[in-house]
Amino acid sequence: MPFGTVTLNDGNEFPVIAFGTGSTMKFKDVTDYVGQAIENGFSHIDTAEYYRTETYVGLAIKESGLPRSSLYITTKYSFDGSPRQAIKQSLNKLGLSYVDMYLVHFPALFSDFESGWQEFEKMKKDGLTRSIGVSNFTLEDLQKLMKTAVTKPAVNQIRFHPYNYASHKALLDYCAKQSITVEAYGSLNSITQNPGGPVDAVVNAAAKRIGASPNQVIFSWVRSKGVAIVTTSRSKERLQEYLAVEDLPPLTAEEIAAIDDAGAKGPPS
Repeated sequence: MPFGTVTLNDGNEFPVIAFGTGSTMKFKDVTDYVGQAIENGFSHIDTAEYYRTETYVGLAIKESGLPRSSLYITTKYSFDGSPRQAIKQSLNKLGLSYVDMYLVHFPALFSDFESGWQEFEKMKKDGLTRSIGVSNFTLEDLQKLMKTAVTKPAVNQIRFHPYNYASHKALLDYCAKQSITVEAYGSLNSITQNPGGPVDAVVNAAAKRIGASPNQVIFSWVRSKGVAIVTTSRSKERLQEYLAVEDLPPLTAEEIAAIDDAGAKGPPS
């Protein structure tokens, strides 16, 4: 079973795993890597104005030969200036007439949340994007936005892993109450950038039990929180490993709690 979709608060379907073109991919020609991701089963591609990868994502979409409806494209408003001008430039680079999701990359881009979000609402109404959302918004940022929003953000994309789960719990609870889907980036950082920390042992034990890799266990843990995933790799084998997560036996409640508890101890200093 491949990863499925979740229904967003605006009624649109959202594939719960995305191939990202930020992190180590940004500012590079990612055409072949995006093409490889599509060939291996990723239908959701995540880019941003800031990454400077939209043109290459557009090329890969074209080269795939797939109908527009079979791909889900997210991009982000990353710089100051008019969001409408920015999305039109992004669409031009992508070679598309609309994106599926348009995110505010950082809350600081809005000097005024009310008027900034109104522009996003209008772009959705005008069909430039099917859904609108935010990225890197704290609980306070979301509460401020929601005071005047007519259309709720459909997604909040955040850095999320076991070591920051405790600090994000209130944000996750608020998003759940508002039916805002949380999407995680940087989830594997807990084991790749903080090796030897308390999370490693419990992740390795769960991996051994279900015959999985530590990376797969982390993604299973993310999904157990109802959170969607953005990930990336240049390796075809790694992409297949990530997509196979849905076929694995689920983590037990005890294993999930053990990862939570280990994460709460913090990364190795």
